[in-house]
Amino acid sequence: MTGTAQKSEFQDDIDAFGADYRRIVEQVRRVIVGHDKVIDQVLTCLLAGGHALLEGVPGLGKTLLVRTLADALDLRFGRIQFTPDLMPADITGTYVLVVDDAGNRTFRFEQGPIFANLVLGDEINRATPKTQSAVLEAMQEQTVSVARTTHELPQPFCVLATQNPLEMEGTYPLPEAQMDRFLLKVDVPSPAVDELVSILDRTTGAETPRAEPAASAEALLRMRETVRRTPAAEHVKQYAARVALATHPKCEDAPDTVRRYVRYGASPRGAQSMVLAAKVAALREGRPCAAVEDVAEAALPALRHRLILSFEGQADGVEPDSILADVLEAVGEQSRT
Repeated sequence: MTGTAQKSEFQDDIDAFGADYRRIVEQVRRVIVGHDKVIDQVLTCLLAGGHALLEGVPGLGKTLLVRTLADALDLRFGRIQFTPDLMPADITGTYVLVVDDAGNRTFRFEQGPIFANLVLGDEINRATPKTQSAVLEAMQEQTVSVARTTHELPQPFCVLATQNPLEMEGTYPLPEAQMDRFLLKVDVPSPAVDELVSILDRTTGAETPRAEPAASAEALLRMRETVRRTPAAEHVKQYAARVALATHPKCEDAPDTVRRYVRYGASPRGAQSMVLAAKVAALREGRPCAAVEDVAEAALPALRHRLILSFEGQADGVEPDSILADVLEAVGEQSRT
């Protein structure tokens, strides 16, 4: 196949990606009012093959958004309500004794709610670390191990977890290793007045809108392939690497706020998340390659949960987003010189 034919074929994939994306968003917006940036970021995680952590106060529609996405993508949906007494077997499943008509006894594996395409982990920080670790393997390896047997999870597979930033009593902060598994941390803001009025219209009337299937699991997997095939130029990857490294206090590019308030910065997964999110952003706008601006836009949701603040940073109540704004400014100035 010639280079021209390959370019033409890839352009067709870009066009198909954009058409599928718009259909999905159209169906989601039939149910979800506002939250355009939240919808884009959650879909970015789905299309990049990652997981999302949604943080916001109760009642903002986080659970409804995940259910609506499952409807719009025609995916198998699973929900796990995390509580302190939840056990790992409640998530992964377990072997049960089955007796047939002849009286023969055998053990059969009963799948848990983690065996779904789209898994909602509601208030994930309310479970104990032992239970949280059961989700860790599924998120990273796409498998579940029970009684020395490894079970493959259905594809596509994505965990969309929620946590409430207000009620910290009775919660168990997610370990850094698990936080690092989330491609993006999505902040869910409160609605504006006109958005709240639209929510009241949709939720207090006789009929409740529902999303119709706009794509399929196979279409989602094809879109993921297109994301992986989308190129990022060398200077774009260099920029992502410099931003990720500038979150470390010992890096020479780190701004003063990082040196003062950050104990440990983003891992290489942070740079990977920025590049993958940048590729999705480019395809969303019909462009054939990721740009530096796409990486900069993805930096906050990709890195905010990967910064480990020092004691001084925690005591002063410094927000990771303000630190990352300084990082982007510092790296941008160095890139221009």
